[in-house]
Amino acid sequence: MTGISTTWQRAAVFGIGLLLASGASTAALAQATPAPSPADAEASRARAEADYRALAAQTSTRAGDPAFDYALGIAALDSAHYGEAIIALQRVLAVQPANAAARAELARAYALAGDIDTAREQFATVVDDPSLPDPVRQRFTGFVRGLEKQIRGGGSDVSGFVDARIGHDSNINTATELNSIVIPLFSFLGPGQLGAGAVAQDDEFTDLTAGISGVTAIGRQDRLFASVLGNWRDNWNSSQFDQAALTATAGYAHSFANQDVVSLSVQAQEFWLDDRGFRSSLGVTGQYTKALSQGRAVTVSAGWNRLDFDGDPLRDADRYSAGVGIVGKLFVVNITGGKEETRRAAGDNLSFAFGAVNLGAEVPVAKRIAMVAGAGFDLRRHDAADPLFLVKRKDERLDLQAGLKVALTDRLFLQPTATYSRNWSNIALFDFERWTIAVGARFEF
Repeated sequence: MTGISTTWQRAAVFGIGLLLASGASTAALAQATPAPSPADAEASRARAEADYRALAAQTSTRAGDPAFDYALGIAALDSAHYGEAIIALQRVLAVQPANAAARAELARAYALAGDIDTAREQFATVVDDPSLPDPVRQRFTGFVRGLEKQIRGGGSDVSGFVDARIGHDSNINTATELNSIVIPLFSFLGPGQLGAGAVAQDDEFTDLTAGISGVTAIGRQDRLFASVLGNWRDNWNSSQFDQAALTATAGYAHSFANQDVVSLSVQAQEFWLDDRGFRSSLGVTGQYTKALSQGRAVTVSAGWNRLDFDGDPLRDADRYSAGVGIVGKLFVVNITGGKEETRRAAGDNLSFAFGAVNLGAEVPVAKRIAMVAGAGFDLRRHDAADPLFLVKRKDERLDLQAGLKVALTDRLFLQPTATYSRNWSNIALFDFERWTIAVGARFEF
């Protein structure tokens, strides 16, 4: 009886691994089971690979022995040789068709190999085994339901967040610190005095951001998604540079059998400055995501946006962009480039080519504390000379961010952050430096 219980315990534990591999919810399991350290995980993989190779070397002489084939199947599973595991476990069942433990392992092998239909069928058969203890039966029944949900496409999900913070901004209008500059077109008049709105202003601010997103399956590999994101920033002593934005996105995503995803989305945005409409945008983005090992992925994207500026038709433009990104468990790297082309020839000096590199990371440093950091660099090269400064504008900008994310609860986070920006421009009016420091709270649901 002890041997049977041990076998089913192993099957149940491996069933948990099945859920993890097949994309079911892992929140409860993550809380109950501490994640192994990278060193322990690497050592476990090395042991599994050594066991597999030692057993695989005996296949020509021992294949067909159910005990040997079962051991080989387990070793192949643990070392990610899923095809070999399926073959070995099928040999066990060919000799012992009532071996429910081997059938459970076979179900896990199919799931890890990506064949969740066959995995569901094999687990459903195991559930009917009369020797299965009730607690294990209930767990396996849950596995079957989870696989059936995946086959239907995964159902629907809604999530969102609210982020509120206060802070200090050294340059709320991203302007030069110079009080006067020489405008080449009017150089004979000497330096010109800049108005208050064209000189850097510092202020305290309140920033509120909230978003909600949803996804629903319309087929096994097809999903619709949508989101709404809003932001409002209030400067305490000056409303001239208060900002607000509302962005809505909707799209379609298709998942391939190898877990790659292609998506197409439409996005609309309205941006307000000092409580007045400033710019509206409508665009389309296509993206392809290639899944890699260890939770990483590579993305390739391309997009187009139509930009309309209220009261400033010379700035109306079409923006074309393309990018590639690398996503890891702790970091994101994006490289983008493109062109913003004004739709009127008279505004050609406002057209520019651009390129950018952005990096972001969130690294746990304690049980409930993570360090958040980011860096970005972009450059712009304008098409035509500025009519006042008589040169083509050239900008390079550096952005840095550092902060902490402290988990007060599973959904509520404290987030102190600091940012620094430096824009170098060959036109003094656009050369500026800026830093902010803020503290806030973020609630996720």
